[in-house]
Amino acid sequence: MEYKVPFVNYPAHYRSMEAEIDAAIKEVLSQGDLILRRHVREFEENMAAFLGVKHCVGVHCCTDALHLSLRAAGIGPGDEVITVAHTFVATIGAIVHAGATPVLVDVADDFNMDLDHLEVAVTPRTRAVIPVDFNGRVCDMEKIMAAAERHGLVVIEDSAQALGGMFDGKKAGSFGLSGCFSFYPAKLLGAAGDAGLVSTNDAKFADTIRLLRDHGRKGKDELVFYGFNSRLDNLQAAILNVKLKYVPGWIARRREIAERYFAGLEGVPGVVLPPRSGGRYFDVYQNFVLRVEGRDGLSNSLRDNGVEVIISNPIPIHFQKGLGLSHFRLPNTERFAREVISIPNIPELSSEQIDYVIDSIRNHYMAGMGRK
Repeated sequence: MEYKVPFVNYPAHYRSMEAEIDAAIKEVLSQGDLILRRHVREFEENMAAFLGVKHCVGVHCCTDALHLSLRAAGIGPGDEVITVAHTFVATIGAIVHAGATPVLVDVADDFNMDLDHLEVAVTPRTRAVIPVDFNGRVCDMEKIMAAAERHGLVVIEDSAQALGGMFDGKKAGSFGLSGCFSFYPAKLLGAAGDAGLVSTNDAKFADTIRLLRDHGRKGKDELVFYGFNSRLDNLQAAILNVKLKYVPGWIARRREIAERYFAGLEGVPGVVLPPRSGGRYFDVYQNFVLRVEGRDGLSNSLRDNGVEVIISNPIPIHFQKGLGLSHFRLPNTERFAREVISIPNIPELSSEQIDYVIDSIRNHYMAGMGRK
């Protein structure tokens, strides 16, 4: 189905940088620079400068960034790691694949970890906490870092959805031992496939990640330990290098679109707007997420009218029978699974498309359909 207002628009996104991206691809292929070459190193350096950290290491995807960060921190069997269920399954999967046990706490109304529950969940086995910067908002890292210091916990930031987001003027991925980023195509900075990155200020930790991503190899011939094949593809790095300089403009545009939505949807009955950027928070609105009454009715109405929307985790992760997490009770997470809907907010949207989304939502609720 072709939507009047798509949630993502890969062709339009590509066309806006077509000549630059094509030139980068041609350069990589014509030079035969395919694995861990100059473009990877340049992207790592550029990202470190953008984030304000000392080291960045490109990996295959954010799932690997999380998994390798846990392993590099020495976390494994017998250890517990606190995180949330209101996230993509990879956050929890990385803990399991490292051999540790996930401990899930609820989220607050801003969709991020409810810090009233964090320290209550700490046990003698707790070794780490993974706060998830959801929808483009960085968690309250001051409180998280203070709690981690009190209990001797490692902090690994899942910043997959918050590239460029800030708390107290400091960027996501620059607070804990490591930050983990995703460049999945639909992200604010997206590759042409899977790609990820680990950020850190710890040189030894960065070196361990570099070994882990490349089979444990140091140089060409020396093997330090068993590692993994999780290298950032050189072709993806070249594409990401082209796009990185556009990120500040894309963030500004997403924030403009968000303000249009706040103004146009304020006061609509049955619609709860997301937290607004301001004060200590600089949000990048990776997703613009509403909590609504009659969510499925609104979703069907918008799609029927040509507006593509996304419903994330309609079944809460801890309700997925195959994952063995059903002993957790997380009221907000479970409620949000029934209420949340993400509406389009990509930079490629026109003013007319934004107005169309607003009008479609207002018309749905004003007609009384949202409560059926």
